[in-house]
Amino acid sequence: MIRIAVIVALGGFLMGFDASVISGVVGSVEETFALDALQVGWVVASLALTSSVAMLFAGPLSDRIGRRTVLRIAALLFLVSAIASALAPDYVTLVLARMLGGLGVGAALILAPMYIAELAPARARGRLVSVNQLNIVIGISVAFFSNYLLNQAELGAVAWRWMLGVEAVPAIVYLVSLFAVPESPRWLLLQGDREAAERVLRRTAGEVEARATLASFAAGVELESSPRALLDPALRTVLAVGLLVAVLQQITGINAVFFYAPMIFEQTGIGTDAAFMQAVLVGLVNLAFTIVAMACIDRIGRRPLLLAGVAGIACSMLLLSACFGSAHYALEANDLADLDPTLVEALEAGVGMRWETDAEFRAAMTGVLGDATFQANESTLLQKAIVLEPMLVLAGILAFVASFAVSLGPVMWVLFSELFPNRVRALAVSVAGLVNSGVSFGVQLFFPWELEMLGASTTFFIYGAFASVGLLLVYRWVPETRGHSLEALEQRLTGEPAATA
Repeated sequence: MIRIAVIVALGGFLMGFDASVISGVVGSVEETFALDALQVGWVVASLALTSSVAMLFAGPLSDRIGRRTVLRIAALLFLVSAIASALAPDYVTLVLARMLGGLGVGAALILAPMYIAELAPARARGRLVSVNQLNIVIGISVAFFSNYLLNQAELGAVAWRWMLGVEAVPAIVYLVSLFAVPESPRWLLLQGDREAAERVLRRTAGEVEARATLASFAAGVELESSPRALLDPALRTVLAVGLLVAVLQQITGINAVFFYAPMIFEQTGIGTDAAFMQAVLVGLVNLAFTIVAMACIDRIGRRPLLLAGVAGIACSMLLLSACFGSAHYALEANDLADLDPTLVEALEAGVGMRWETDAEFRAAMTGVLGDATFQANESTLLQKAIVLEPMLVLAGILAFVASFAVSLGPVMWVLFSELFPNRVRALAVSVAGLVNSGVSFGVQLFFPWELEMLGASTTFFIYGAFASVGLLLVYRWVPETRGHSLEALEQRLTGEPAATA
């Protein structure tokens, strides 16, 4: 079971890598293709857009042709997307290549945790499903580190192409490895292949649990593929809980932090190289606290982790808002000493002036220098002008990532795999995943615009406010699900009796 979980969860690794590698690419792509803020947002968010589409169809498609087959298609999409992104000659081609990868991301995000849950024994289901989240954060960490190394390799204008292209290697490994895993036993049961399902269950869950699962599985249950099936009153509560967690995971800003980490750190004035290095640290903290979550999720449960983590997210985001809110920006004569003479001449009128927010400073500099010149020198100018404690910002970001990693990161996918009855699981997870990915798309698309128009302080305050409201809703609505079989949870949460096969 561990071997199968690790192989299937390689899709999570590719998702994490594909999503976060863009954090090191946006600056170079912006300059290479002369993009504005919304176009930069599209480069990042295009993956989430098609991921949303894939999430809607991946579950029902896997009901028809099998979980394993759809995962193999996803692996192929990752491979083609990586190569096409690296070779993209223009902005449109890059966006289209990213969108192709998004189809693989959506399918892998939906099916990997569901597949693992359908094979895993109840006593270890939380940890095993969390292997997918662990692989996501490993992928994120590897992407940050890979970007840092390639940034240091002095590859010049083609460095961003290498950053995107290296994903082809793990994509090939994933595609080949998927031929060594069995089909989901619960999918086999729903297809009427009881003998094959029993063989898989005996190998993955053991003799006792295999017999219990076969005994409790409803005979003659038909898979539901119409969205109208989710309107069943018995599903109202579990669907509401799933959608709440789906929205909360993204609306608190996690993908703004992961996908724009170097950009955020550059806002503190530490410079490009240090920003890339701090992004690596974000990935490592994410990895460490995901491992903590895996150790706790089947011991103390899903609900306590959610409550503690969301509270930490709210506090961290409000701290970041306060940090950027207390910052100011000023240019002194000695700040201009080592700049290009043409820049010095343009900036001399601003010497001695003070701006209270990053949005005001950015607007003033754009007015003086123009969009293209300011973009090319933004990191340097921020480094010279900002008055802020960057280590406090780093602490806030790391606390936010740690809080997310022990709660909403792994727990959401575990809950998705447990809340919904067998007959609608693929459909319900697809709908919840679609909502999650849709919110993620909005966060990624508008984050550069928010920084430019609202400023960092207001942007982070909005995320903190969402987290505070989410904490109250989690306390009120989210149930505990650990330690029960999927069939027992179905009866408990929906009131639908599990028929004897």
